[in-house]
Amino acid sequence: MDLGLDGKSVVVTGASKGIGLAVAQAFAAEGARVVGGARTVTPELAGVPGATAVEVDLATAEGPARLVREAVQEHGGVDVLVNNVGGMLAPRPGGFLSVPDPDWLPMMEWNLMTMVRASRAAIPHLLQRRGAIVTVSSINARLTEPAVVDYAATKAAVSSVNKALSMEFGAQGLRVNTVSPGPVRTPFWLAEDGLANRLAHAQGTDARTAMRGALAGTGGSATGRFSEPHEVAALVVFLASERAGNTTGADHVVDGGIVKTT
Repeated sequence: MDLGLDGKSVVVTGASKGIGLAVAQAFAAEGARVVGGARTVTPELAGVPGATAVEVDLATAEGPARLVREAVQEHGGVDVLVNNVGGMLAPRPGGFLSVPDPDWLPMMEWNLMTMVRASRAAIPHLLQRRGAIVTVSSINARLTEPAVVDYAATKAAVSSVNKALSMEFGAQGLRVNTVSPGPVRTPFWLAEDGLANRLAHAQGTDARTAMRGALAGTGGSATGRFSEPHEVAALVVFLASERAGNTTGADHVVDGGIVKTT
């Protein structure tokens, strides 16, 4: 299937590993010209064929705009913005009362404001090319729980803002969608300091048990496994393509059947 992405200028935030890296690789495989930003440029990102890797702190006020400017200077404009950067400071076994103000604020900066700033910088260029925004949210935007209360709140805000963008700019040809993964086999979970080990430490168990518990604790996965980064990336690329030309304002779940509502 020709997705019509050959030669398109694509900006990907948080592109050094995990879902962001898989997204950058998937766009490159379709012939797109990728500009990937991350705080640390990994060898994997630097090795994406034809991609421009930009070392930038996207949690700063100026970082996202600098990444977009790099794409405009390199390729003359922007056709697609993928808002992927984000994450979680720590699981909250103590629930809401255990999360102090100094933890709420960086979560807002990291998950919400990076997306807001990148979108603000990219939209004037995207409108010129009738482009697309695809933002990686989370099933926790709708399926919240006390152990991720701050993370879930920021992801709910991310989904809400993207819905508003789809309504404001749809008539001008800009499509805006979100992709909401459940647990994905990325360094976010699997690294030495990843969520699996942090949950295991909090629960007094091992990482494998903690990961099984994460699936069970959300109500169970129909497939019984975590998603893979390339599975999320494939949907992101499709939504950015001309094949999804009248799809906007929608949230697309990739979770193995964890979310039970229709």
